Amino acid sequence: MEKKSKIFVAGHRGLVGSALVRKLGEKGFANLVVRTRSELDLTDQPSVERFFDKEKPEYVFLGAAKVGGIYANDTYPAEFIFSNMQVQMNVINSSWKFGAKKLLFLGSSCIYPKFCPQPMKEEHLLSGYLEPTNEPYALAKIAGIVMCKSYNRQYGTDFISVMPTNLYGPNDNYHPKNSHVLPALVRRFHEAKVNAAPTVTIWGTGNPTREFLYSDDLADACIFLMERYTGNDIVNIGSGQEVTIRDLATAVKNAVGYQGAVEFDPAKPDGTPRKLLDCSKLHNMGWHHSIELGDGIKRAYEDFKKMLVDKSFSNRM
Repeated sequence: MEKKSKIFVAGHRGLVGSALVRKLGEKGFANLVVRTRSELDLTDQPSVERFFDKEKPEYVFLGAAKVGGIYANDTYPAEFIFSNMQVQMNVINSSWKFGAKKLLFLGSSCIYPKFCPQPMKEEHLLSGYLEPTNEPYALAKIAGIVMCKSYNRQYGTDFISVMPTNLYGPNDNYHPKNSHVLPALVRRFHEAKVNAAPTVTIWGTGNPTREFLYSDDLADACIFLMERYTGNDIVNIGSGQEVTIRDLATAVKNAVGYQGAVEFDPAKPDGTPRKLLDCSKLHNMGWHHSIELGDGIKRAYEDFKKMLVDKSFSNRM
Protein backbone atom coordinates (compact mmCIF):
# COMPACT_ATOMS: atom_id res chain seq x y z
CA MET A 1 0.00 0.00 0.00
CA GLU A 2 1.08 3.54 -0.69
CA LYS A 3 0.23 6.43 1.62
CA LYS A 4 -2.13 7.83 -1.02
CA SER A 5 -3.87 4.51 -1.72
CA LYS A 6 -7.66 4.55 -1.37
CA ILE A 7 -8.52 2.20 1.49
CA PHE A 8 -12.00 1.02 2.48
CA VAL A 9 -12.40 -0.03 6.11
CA ALA A 10 -15.66 -1.96 6.40
CA GLY A 11 -17.09 -1.66 9.91
CA HIS A 12 -15.06 1.39 10.90
CA ARG A 13 -17.10 2.17 14.02
CA GLY A 14 -16.66 -1.25 15.60
CA LEU A 15 -13.89 -2.64 17.76
CA VAL A 16 -11.73 -3.84 14.88
CA GLY A 17 -12.62 -1.21 12.29
CA SER A 18 -12.03 1.77 14.58
CA ALA A 19 -8.63 0.33 15.55
CA LEU A 20 -7.76 -0.02 11.86
CA VAL A 21 -8.73 3.61 11.20
CA ARG A 22 -6.61 4.78 14.15
CA LYS A 23 -3.59 2.71 13.19
CA LEU A 24 -3.77 3.56 9.47
CA GLY A 25 -3.91 7.23 10.41
CA GLU A 26 -0.90 6.87 12.70
CA LYS A 27 1.04 5.31 9.82
CA GLY A 28 0.19 8.14 7.42
CA PHE A 29 -2.57 6.56 5.33
CA ALA A 30 -5.00 9.44 4.90
CA ASN A 31 -7.12 8.39 1.91
CA LEU A 32 -9.60 6.30 3.88
CA VAL A 33 -13.15 5.55 2.79
CA VAL A 34 -15.69 4.74 5.51
CA ARG A 35 -19.46 4.49 5.74
CA THR A 36 -21.81 4.12 8.68
CA ARG A 37 -24.47 1.43 8.61
CA SER A 38 -27.13 4.02 7.83
CA GLU A 39 -25.05 5.25 4.88
CA LEU A 40 -24.25 1.81 3.49
CA ASP A 41 -26.01 -1.44 4.37
CA LEU A 42 -23.40 -4.10 3.67
CA THR A 43 -26.09 -6.80 3.61
CA ASP A 44 -27.70 -5.11 0.57
CA GLN A 45 -25.92 -6.30 -2.58
CA PRO A 46 -27.08 -3.52 -4.96
CA SER A 47 -26.05 -0.84 -2.45
CA VAL A 48 -22.62 -2.41 -1.95
CA GLU A 49 -22.05 -2.66 -5.71
CA ARG A 50 -23.04 0.97 -6.24
CA PHE A 51 -20.61 2.00 -3.51
CA PHE A 52 -17.71 0.02 -5.00
CA ASP A 53 -18.51 1.23 -8.50
CA LYS A 54 -18.41 4.84 -7.35
CA GLU A 55 -15.47 4.76 -4.89
CA LYS A 56 -13.26 2.06 -6.49
CA PRO A 57 -11.24 1.34 -3.32
CA GLU A 58 -7.80 -0.14 -3.97
CA TYR A 59 -7.48 -1.95 -0.64
CA VAL A 60 -10.26 -3.39 1.52
CA PHE A 61 -10.16 -4.35 5.19
CA LEU A 62 -13.27 -6.45 5.84
CA GLY A 63 -13.80 -5.99 9.56
CA ALA A 64 -17.59 -5.62 9.53
CA ALA A 65 -19.40 -8.50 11.23
CA LYS A 66 -22.16 -9.37 13.65
CA VAL A 67 -20.34 -10.57 16.76
CA GLY A 68 -21.18 -11.55 20.33
CA GLY A 69 -20.40 -13.83 23.24
CA ILE A 70 -21.76 -17.27 24.19
CA TYR A 71 -25.24 -15.99 25.05
CA ALA A 72 -25.66 -13.98 21.84
CA ASN A 73 -24.36 -16.77 19.60
CA ASP A 74 -26.58 -19.35 21.28
CA THR A 75 -29.68 -17.10 21.21
CA TYR A 76 -29.45 -15.63 17.71
CA PRO A 77 -27.84 -18.37 15.56
CA ALA A 78 -29.86 -17.58 12.43
CA GLU A 79 -28.96 -13.88 12.58
CA PHE A 80 -25.27 -14.67 13.06
CA ILE A 81 -24.96 -16.93 10.04
CA PHE A 82 -27.30 -14.98 7.73
CA SER A 83 -25.99 -11.47 8.38
CA ASN A 84 -22.31 -12.43 8.26
CA MET A 85 -22.73 -14.46 5.09
CA GLN A 86 -24.48 -11.54 3.39
CA VAL A 87 -21.80 -9.01 4.32
CA GLN A 88 -18.93 -11.29 3.29
CA MET A 89 -20.42 -12.28 -0.05
CA ASN A 90 -21.25 -8.71 -0.99
CA VAL A 91 -17.93 -7.12 -0.03
CA ILE A 92 -15.69 -9.91 -1.35
CA ASN A 93 -17.54 -10.18 -4.65
CA SER A 94 -17.62 -6.41 -5.18
CA SER A 95 -13.90 -6.16 -4.37
CA TRP A 96 -13.25 -8.54 -7.27
CA LYS A 97 -15.90 -7.09 -9.58
CA PHE A 98 -14.68 -3.51 -9.25
CA GLY A 99 -10.95 -4.19 -9.26
CA ALA A 100 -9.65 -3.87 -5.70
CA LYS A 101 -5.94 -4.67 -5.60
CA LYS A 102 -6.13 -6.53 -2.31
CA LEU A 103 -8.59 -7.53 0.42
CA LEU A 104 -7.98 -8.66 3.97
CA PHE A 105 -10.77 -10.78 5.49
CA LEU A 106 -10.97 -10.96 9.27
CA GLY A 107 -12.09 -14.33 10.56
CA SER A 108 -12.13 -15.58 14.13
CA SER A 109 -10.38 -18.21 16.23
CA CYS A 110 -13.77 -19.90 16.74
CA ILE A 111 -13.33 -21.46 13.28
CA TYR A 112 -11.14 -24.11 14.88
CA PRO A 113 -12.60 -27.36 16.32
CA LYS A 114 -13.88 -27.37 19.91
CA PHE A 115 -11.27 -29.92 20.97
CA CYS A 116 -8.54 -28.67 18.69
CA PRO A 117 -4.92 -29.53 19.58
CA GLN A 118 -3.32 -26.65 21.45
CA PRO A 119 -1.95 -24.25 20.48
CA MET A 120 -4.16 -24.12 17.39
CA LYS A 121 -2.27 -24.15 14.10
CA GLU A 122 -3.63 -22.84 10.83
CA GLU A 123 -3.71 -26.36 9.39
CA HIS A 124 -6.15 -27.50 12.11
CA LEU A 125 -9.00 -25.79 10.27
CA LEU A 126 -11.83 -28.27 9.46
CA SER A 127 -10.11 -31.09 11.35
CA GLY A 128 -12.96 -31.66 13.86
CA TYR A 129 -16.36 -30.62 15.21
CA LEU A 130 -16.99 -26.98 16.09
CA GLU A 131 -18.14 -25.59 19.45
CA PRO A 132 -21.98 -25.90 19.19
CA THR A 133 -22.74 -22.53 20.82
CA ASN A 134 -21.01 -20.55 18.05
CA GLU A 135 -21.17 -23.00 15.13
CA PRO A 136 -23.31 -20.73 12.86
CA TYR A 137 -20.91 -17.80 13.28
CA ALA A 138 -17.88 -20.05 12.79
CA LEU A 139 -19.33 -21.60 9.63
CA ALA A 140 -19.98 -18.15 8.20
CA LYS A 141 -16.36 -17.20 8.82
CA ILE A 142 -15.12 -20.45 7.30
CA ALA A 143 -17.24 -19.70 4.23
CA GLY A 144 -15.51 -16.31 3.98
CA ILE A 145 -12.09 -17.97 4.05
CA VAL A 146 -13.08 -20.43 1.34
CA MET A 147 -14.62 -17.61 -0.71
CA CYS A 148 -11.33 -15.67 -0.65
CA LYS A 149 -9.40 -18.77 -1.69
CA SER A 150 -11.90 -19.52 -4.46
CA TYR A 151 -11.71 -16.01 -5.92
CA ASN A 152 -7.91 -16.19 -5.81
CA ARG A 153 -8.00 -19.51 -7.62
CA GLN A 154 -10.55 -18.58 -10.29
CA TYR A 155 -9.98 -14.86 -10.79
CA GLY A 156 -6.36 -14.34 -9.70
CA THR A 157 -7.29 -11.94 -6.90
CA ASP A 158 -5.08 -11.18 -3.90
CA PHE A 159 -7.49 -11.83 -1.03
CA ILE A 160 -5.97 -12.93 2.29
CA SER A 161 -7.61 -14.22 5.48
CA VAL A 162 -6.43 -13.69 9.04
CA MET A 163 -7.68 -15.31 12.24
CA PRO A 164 -7.50 -13.07 15.31
CA THR A 165 -7.76 -14.36 18.84
CA ASN A 166 -10.19 -12.87 21.41
CA LEU A 167 -10.11 -9.11 21.03
CA TYR A 168 -10.84 -6.16 23.31
CA GLY A 169 -10.23 -2.42 23.36
CA PRO A 170 -11.82 0.94 22.46
CA ASN A 171 -15.35 0.84 21.00
CA ASP A 172 -15.98 -2.66 22.29
CA ASN A 173 -19.47 -4.03 22.90
CA TYR A 174 -20.35 -3.86 26.61
CA HIS A 175 -23.94 -5.08 26.27
CA PRO A 176 -24.93 -7.07 29.41
CA LYS A 177 -26.01 -10.14 27.41
CA ASN A 178 -24.43 -9.91 23.95
CA SER A 179 -20.81 -8.99 24.70
CA HIS A 180 -17.68 -11.14 24.83
CA VAL A 181 -16.16 -12.25 28.12
CA LEU A 182 -13.64 -9.45 28.78
CA PRO A 183 -15.90 -6.44 28.12
CA ALA A 184 -18.73 -8.28 29.90
CA LEU A 185 -16.52 -8.60 32.97
CA VAL A 186 -15.56 -4.93 32.80
CA ARG A 187 -19.21 -3.95 32.90
CA ARG A 188 -20.17 -6.49 35.58
CA PHE A 189 -17.42 -5.42 37.97
CA HIS A 190 -18.02 -1.72 37.36
CA GLU A 191 -21.74 -2.03 38.11
CA ALA A 192 -21.00 -4.14 41.18
CA LYS A 193 -18.57 -1.49 42.38
CA VAL A 194 -21.05 1.35 41.84
CA ASN A 195 -23.87 -0.57 43.54
CA ALA A 196 -21.66 -1.91 46.35
CA ALA A 197 -22.74 -5.47 45.48
CA PRO A 198 -21.18 -8.06 47.80
CA THR A 199 -20.51 -10.63 45.05
CA VAL A 200 -20.18 -11.01 41.29
CA THR A 201 -21.19 -14.37 39.81
CA ILE A 202 -19.57 -15.51 36.56
CA TRP A 203 -20.73 -18.25 34.20
CA GLY A 204 -18.88 -21.56 34.25
CA THR A 205 -16.10 -22.98 36.37
CA GLY A 206 -13.51 -20.32 35.65
CA ASN A 207 -11.09 -23.02 34.47
CA PRO A 208 -11.13 -22.53 30.65
CA THR A 209 -8.19 -20.60 29.27
CA ARG A 210 -8.34 -17.83 26.71
CA GLU A 211 -5.91 -15.67 24.78
CA PHE A 212 -6.55 -11.94 24.38
CA LEU A 213 -5.20 -9.26 22.06
CA TYR A 214 -5.71 -5.51 22.27
CA SER A 215 -7.49 -4.22 19.16
CA ASP A 216 -4.76 -1.72 18.23
CA ASP A 217 -2.26 -4.60 18.14
CA LEU A 218 -4.60 -6.50 15.82
CA ALA A 219 -4.84 -3.47 13.52
CA ASP A 220 -1.08 -3.18 13.43
CA ALA A 221 -0.78 -6.87 12.49
CA CYS A 222 -3.42 -6.52 9.76
CA ILE A 223 -1.58 -3.61 8.13
CA PHE A 224 1.67 -5.55 8.45
CA LEU A 225 0.14 -8.50 6.59
CA MET A 226 -1.64 -6.37 4.01
CA GLU A 227 1.73 -4.91 3.04
CA ARG A 228 3.84 -8.08 3.28
CA TYR A 229 1.77 -11.24 2.86
CA THR A 230 0.15 -12.87 -0.15
CA GLY A 231 -1.22 -16.41 -0.19
CA ASN A 232 -4.18 -18.73 0.31
CA ASP A 233 -3.05 -19.96 3.73
CA ILE A 234 -4.76 -18.30 6.67
CA VAL A 235 -2.62 -16.48 9.28
CA ASN A 236 -3.28 -16.54 13.03
CA ILE A 237 -3.00 -13.25 14.91
CA GLY A 238 -2.60 -13.35 18.68
CA SER A 239 -0.39 -12.71 21.66
CA GLY A 240 0.67 -16.32 22.17
CA GLN A 241 -0.24 -15.96 25.87
CA GLU A 242 -3.21 -17.50 27.71
CA VAL A 243 -5.02 -16.86 30.98
CA THR A 244 -7.77 -18.72 32.84
CA ILE A 245 -11.16 -17.06 33.07
CA ARG A 246 -10.69 -17.10 36.84
CA ASP A 247 -7.43 -15.14 36.61
CA LEU A 248 -8.91 -12.85 33.98
CA ALA A 249 -11.78 -12.03 36.35
CA THR A 250 -9.27 -11.20 39.07
CA ALA A 251 -7.34 -8.91 36.71
CA VAL A 252 -10.51 -7.06 35.67
CA LYS A 253 -11.69 -6.85 39.27
CA ASN A 254 -8.42 -5.23 40.29
CA ALA A 255 -8.41 -2.81 37.34
CA VAL A 256 -11.94 -1.67 38.16
CA GLY A 257 -11.27 -1.48 41.89
CA TYR A 258 -14.11 -3.77 42.98
CA GLN A 259 -13.76 -4.95 46.57
CA GLY A 260 -16.37 -7.73 46.76
CA ALA A 261 -16.17 -11.48 46.23
CA VAL A 262 -16.12 -13.42 42.95
CA GLU A 263 -18.15 -16.62 42.54
CA PHE A 264 -18.48 -19.05 39.62
CA ASP A 265 -21.60 -20.91 38.49
CA PRO A 266 -20.56 -24.35 37.16
CA ALA A 267 -24.14 -25.04 36.02
CA LYS A 268 -23.60 -22.52 33.20
CA PRO A 269 -21.57 -23.45 30.08
CA ASP A 270 -17.83 -22.98 29.92
CA GLY A 271 -17.61 -23.01 26.13
CA THR A 272 -14.42 -24.32 24.54
CA PRO A 273 -12.05 -25.53 27.31
CA ARG A 274 -8.92 -23.96 25.85
CA LYS A 275 -8.22 -21.52 23.04
CA LEU A 276 -4.65 -20.56 22.26
CA LEU A 277 -3.45 -19.73 18.77
CA ASP A 278 -0.13 -20.85 17.39
CA CYS A 279 1.17 -17.55 15.99
CA SER A 280 4.60 -18.82 14.98
CA LYS A 281 3.91 -18.09 11.31
CA LEU A 282 3.24 -14.41 12.02
CA HIS A 283 6.02 -14.17 14.58
CA ASN A 284 8.47 -15.64 12.09
CA MET A 285 7.51 -12.84 9.68
CA GLY A 286 8.68 -10.37 12.32
CA TRP A 287 5.47 -9.18 14.01
CA HIS A 288 4.79 -9.34 17.78
CA HIS A 289 2.17 -7.69 20.00
CA SER A 290 3.15 -4.68 22.10
CA ILE A 291 0.28 -4.11 24.59
CA GLU A 292 0.23 -6.55 27.53
CA LEU A 293 -3.04 -7.74 29.06
CA GLY A 294 -2.80 -5.83 32.33
CA ASP A 295 -2.21 -2.51 30.60
CA GLY A 296 -4.84 -3.30 27.99
CA ILE A 297 -7.52 -3.99 30.62
CA LYS A 298 -6.82 -0.63 32.26
CA ARG A 299 -7.21 1.09 28.87
CA ALA A 300 -10.41 -0.85 28.19
CA TYR A 301 -11.89 0.25 31.51
CA GLU A 302 -11.10 3.90 30.78
CA ASP A 303 -12.83 3.48 27.41
CA PHE A 304 -15.87 1.91 29.10
CA LYS A 305 -16.22 4.86 31.47
CA LYS A 306 -16.10 7.28 28.52
CA MET A 307 -18.77 5.31 26.69
CA LEU A 308 -21.05 5.53 29.73
CA VAL A 309 -21.44 9.26 29.13
CA ASP A 310 -21.50 9.09 25.32
CA LYS A 311 -25.07 8.47 24.18
CA SER A 312 -23.94 7.62 20.64
CA PHE A 313 -22.71 4.27 21.95
CA SER A 314 -25.94 3.35 23.74
CA ASN A 315 -26.43 0.31 21.47
CA ARG A 316 -23.26 -1.22 22.92
CA MET A 317 -24.17 -0.63 26.53
